[in-house]
Amino acid sequence: MKYDFDKIINRADTNCVKYDLRQQVFGNPNVLPMWVADMDFETPDFVRDAVIKRAKHPVYGYHFKDDAYFQSIVGWLKRRHNWDVKQEWLSFTPGVVCGFNMAVMAFTEPGDEIIIQTPVYPPFHSAVTSHGRKLVCNTLINKGSNGYEMDFSLLEQQVKTAKMLILCNPHNPVGRCWRKDELLLLGEICLKNNVLVISDEIHCDLVLPGYKHTPFATLGHQYALNSITFHAASKTFNLAGLATSTAIIPNENLRKTYVAYVEDMEAHLGNIFGKVSTQAAMNYGDDWLAQLLDYVQGNIDYVSDFLKANLPKVVFSKPQATYMMWLDFNGYGLSEEELWRKMTQEAQLGFNRGKDFGIEGSGFFRINLACPRATVEEAMGRLKAVF
Repeated sequence: MKYDFDKIINRADTNCVKYDLRQQVFGNPNVLPMWVADMDFETPDFVRDAVIKRAKHPVYGYHFKDDAYFQSIVGWLKRRHNWDVKQEWLSFTPGVVCGFNMAVMAFTEPGDEIIIQTPVYPPFHSAVTSHGRKLVCNTLINKGSNGYEMDFSLLEQQVKTAKMLILCNPHNPVGRCWRKDELLLLGEICLKNNVLVISDEIHCDLVLPGYKHTPFATLGHQYALNSITFHAASKTFNLAGLATSTAIIPNENLRKTYVAYVEDMEAHLGNIFGKVSTQAAMNYGDDWLAQLLDYVQGNIDYVSDFLKANLPKVVFSKPQATYMMWLDFNGYGLSEEELWRKMTQEAQLGFNRGKDFGIEGSGFFRINLACPRATVEEAMGRLKAVF
């Protein structure tokens, strides 16, 4: 079946964060919104059909997740990433962000040091600071148009006093699909120093053509036992509003501690439609995803060519994963506030502000390209007109 990613869908007035909060976020209700990391594409038909079928049953009572649900996830991870996951390793969590917040609370104490690799998704910061832990930034090395690298020399020093590292794999917002050798070095450093690795792999299925995702836990038995991985269908199949994710924990002791914490928080039930949609996506989503990735790559190629031809002061590297691009506008010599005003009020574009990902993101913007090509073309035209 051929899917139509060019279709324009009106999401306004649906209590949609991306569209209906534009005034609050940007001070302008008319910006073209390309910020929140969900898609402007239709959720796949096979997912919607499964949800509608379940919705026709007249009772939405308490439910449980059966073997078929968990086996759909096991099968997906094997097909897509050659990862042999045992069903007993899997635990429900109501969203990846919720999951790594609970991991922080379950496995560390107030005052403990936790490492994140900035610039990184803002909830990584708050997962540490909101619970009284000490934030340690292992800042990525910015190679400009050559992308970002991990700073292993700095990490060697930081792990000596840290208890946990939260890994973004693949990385949001810089778009790196970490190589196996990079992950092995990080894993070895953490293992030697008894630093638990929490691997957020919510974008793992959005690895672009030519690259391959390496699940952290597949590096070796010892790395698997020193890690917790979070996975979800939400980014891949546009299901973020259904708050359904999975913690994958090979270490039995870690798993017991985590599951007990989730159950103590009464966060283990989830909702019926999250279960149904995830199961359908994992069972039937391969062809849809292949078409999605081709389309997103086309959007990335379009933006890359446009910026090189029309806005050469904007520095970027093509993402290897995710449907976001991380654009550096510092070449214009404008202040943070001047850039923000020009972007939101003159160009009327709603991109993520880079400094929200860490001070290293000052002068940057994150742009969401999971949208129809016409939207991308309109955004580039607005950029050119103002910058």
